[in-house]
Amino acid sequence: MKTEKFVDKTYRLTRNAAPLSYMLPTRHTNRFPLLHFDDETGVNRELRYARNQKSIYVDEQDGHVVLEPIIFEDGFLRVPKTNQVLQQFLENHPLYGKRFERLDSEKDAGEHVEQLNIEVDALIEARQLSLDQVESISRVLFNHNVAKMSTAELKRDILVYARTYPEEFLNVVSDPELKHQSRVQQFFEEGLLVKKKGGAIHFNTKSNKKRMLIAPMGEDVNMIVSAHLQSDDGIESLKLLEKLLSKNE
Repeated sequence: MKTEKFVDKTYRLTRNAAPLSYMLPTRHTNRFPLLHFDDETGVNRELRYARNQKSIYVDEQDGHVVLEPIIFEDGFLRVPKTNQVLQQFLENHPLYGKRFERLDSEKDAGEHVEQLNIEVDALIEARQLSLDQVESISRVLFNHNVAKMSTAELKRDILVYARTYPEEFLNVVSDPELKHQSRVQQFFEEGLLVKKKGGAIHFNTKSNKKRMLIAPMGEDVNMIVSAHLQSDDGIESLKLLEKLLSKNE
């Protein structure tokens, strides 16, 4: 039979900004129920950490308990292998996996490698974009007027965004709506569409100044307009705007 190997363990708070000191509840109270569901008996058993006991369950402890606080310093708590009761208590605590977790160097390294790979993928994707794609993404992500920016400025902003927000960048690049939303932004840049008070979007061509739609407050205007222009009611308007835009280009 394989013998369990006892090891020192380190636990950390899961919050990004860990307090300098955090005290973990160590016994059951009405304010903080400290219970663990026992799969074998189907009963919620009361937990209590006492350093002089062999069990973490109150119903298995004797009457002479020595209680002591469990304190995370700078977000961490190191528990030696000689304190198996504390390790068991922590890993059966209701806040385990929520407020704190066991430090796993191998797991952390794997997650870091995965994140770095995503970042590399995003940077490679950003570097391979055509100028048209760079302009489209810049319009959608940054609301840039690309006509007023140099190619170097546009590529720089895209690369910085890809490095900082790699997952979001890859999602944007693969979004089939990207091209449509970029086109809508061009319509506004060229003055073929204009935004007026109350969320009203109007045509602004020589022969048409009518209102096209009213965008709901708080909604992404480009997405609303893009959806309308791809609908049955807006497809003819899209064709006209595309023709006018191509003349301007």
